[in-house]
Amino acid sequence: MVIMRMVVGIFWYGINAYTGAECVQSILYAIFPSFRNVKNTLPASAHIDTQFMTAYVIYFIIVLPVHWIPMHKLKWLFVVKSITTPIVGFAIIGWVIHTVGYSNSSLWTQTTTLQGSTLAWTFLNGLYASIGSWATLAVNVPDFTRYAANDNAAFITVFVLPATGALVTFFGVVVAAGSDILYGQILWDPLLLIDNWTSPGGRAAAFFCAFFFLISQIGVNIAANSVSAANDLNCLFPRYINIRRGQLIVAFLGSWALTPWNILQSAPTFISFMSGYAIWLGPMAGILLADFYFVHNQKYDVWELYNRNGIYRYNKMGTNWRAFVAFFIGWVPLLPGFIPTVNSSIQMSAGISHLYDLGYFYGLGAAMLSYYLLCTFWPAKETMLESAVLPDSDMLHSQNTAFMMDEGIEAALGETVIEVKHEKNL
Repeated sequence: MVIMRMVVGIFWYGINAYTGAECVQSILYAIFPSFRNVKNTLPASAHIDTQFMTAYVIYFIIVLPVHWIPMHKLKWLFVVKSITTPIVGFAIIGWVIHTVGYSNSSLWTQTTTLQGSTLAWTFLNGLYASIGSWATLAVNVPDFTRYAANDNAAFITVFVLPATGALVTFFGVVVAAGSDILYGQILWDPLLLIDNWTSPGGRAAAFFCAFFFLISQIGVNIAANSVSAANDLNCLFPRYINIRRGQLIVAFLGSWALTPWNILQSAPTFISFMSGYAIWLGPMAGILLADFYFVHNQKYDVWELYNRNGIYRYNKMGTNWRAFVAFFIGWVPLLPGFIPTVNSSIQMSAGISHLYDLGYFYGLGAAMLSYYLLCTFWPAKETMLESAVLPDSDMLHSQNTAFMMDEGIEAALGETVIEVKHEKNL
């Protein structure tokens, strides 16, 4: 799970870095109109031109120092992006509606040609694709909830994420339809839309839109990809990689080693593949939910989680066979439906395709139920506790503290342990 989560995080980091460079390019277009005329000196085989490479390098220079800021000190960034991004979104859609004209019914009367079950399954396929783009966050959320002020702070996302997804989808459809009327082409990317604002006033508006989109993109990439992948590297190599070093490694691998401009040459296939990756992430989320809420009743010994020979090792191999079985039950039936997203020449039956359209829901539900049943009939009794043992308990003064120092876990936890040691005057 750790490796799979890390790989998908690094890939998405690179894709979002590309989007960040688009923001920088739009900013440069707005400030320096002559930048549009910069001559390309790179060969066609590079799949990137001089303009965009310039923007890409500038973006990387801007974002790199952000990785050095501890996660718990970045709240200001997320507050700013949470306020400004919706304002920019409403401003763009308001401009589109105003420019097209309220009386232009073609913006609102376009209808689908699909009907009946075809429409229903197409809707589910689109819903699954949307969920797939958020599936990484579902297994990354512990990387951030550990900084929450209380145990209930994260539950607001149950309402915020669906509402945000629905609103952004509405914005995308209206703006795309409006761009078709205004420019004769469908522009799903708002950055491509604002690049058409070439008047002095339009360039100023484009600058502010692109600037706040850049802040938003940096926040998303840090929260959704950088920290989670860095935590995974930290988990794999705790003696050598802390979260800061991990973030820098992820930044260089995702931004340069993967060359996202080459990957996006086959963007539809790649995006379908990455969204389809949810067939593995769904079962992971299901197992995590079942283990925490139903199997262990929210009672973990946090210190034992960092003990390589502790109660959560399960066996000599350090694997929990119940999780493996549940994981395979969750994703194997979905694999045939996933194959056509990689190779479009391969076709599957309607039943297999429909099961894949329900992929995340099936994977999460099947893995959750099967894991709970396996743990009920074959429980790992050594992991069952009468009460939770938390980091701020008196255990900090016990032998587990010595264990952490001896085993090098201080390097794994990084600044968190240092701050706790300072607060407890150890």
